[in-house]
Amino acid sequence: MPFFHITIPFTKKRTLDINLNMETMDEREKEILRQSKTIAIVGLSPTEGKPSNMVARYLIAAGYTVIPVNPQYDEILGRKCYKTLTDIPEHVDIVDIFMRSEKVLPLAEEAVRIKPGCIWLQLGIINEDAKRLAESHGIPFFMNVWVVQVSIVCSSLQFVP
Repeated sequence: MPFFHITIPFTKKRTLDINLNMETMDEREKEILRQSKTIAIVGLSPTEGKPSNMVARYLIAAGYTVIPVNPQYDEILGRKCYKTLTDIPEHVDIVDIFMRSEKVLPLAEEAVRIKPGCIWLQLGIINEDAKRLAESHGIPFFMNVWVVQVSIVCSSLQFVP
């Protein structure tokens, strides 16, 4: 099985360790990331070292436009932070959710209203009701998958077994 481990430095004290299993990657996930430019991260934390912040930093460095969505802040990572998804004035390709599973359904309902290219729940986040809702509106829905993992495979850092 093609399997890789990489470490990405984020700060002087923190690194992001990623295990990549090439055989579990969904081709749709890869294609959506290849075609996407704008990613709204719901629940983005301003705290360096938190998973959402580390993922956002990686995606920015990889060339994506990251839009923070967190009602508690006006700005995160030097970018305007929106209170809700419906406040974002531009088209969003991916809604990437960093919230507990029980908070996902209302966020999926809001995401459906802005018609993103897909809704993505990060590793460890699963909500079958939100998945059914999104897919009933023709919006691809991925859960329990780390967007960074798939992005690395799609980027110039792509590994060949």
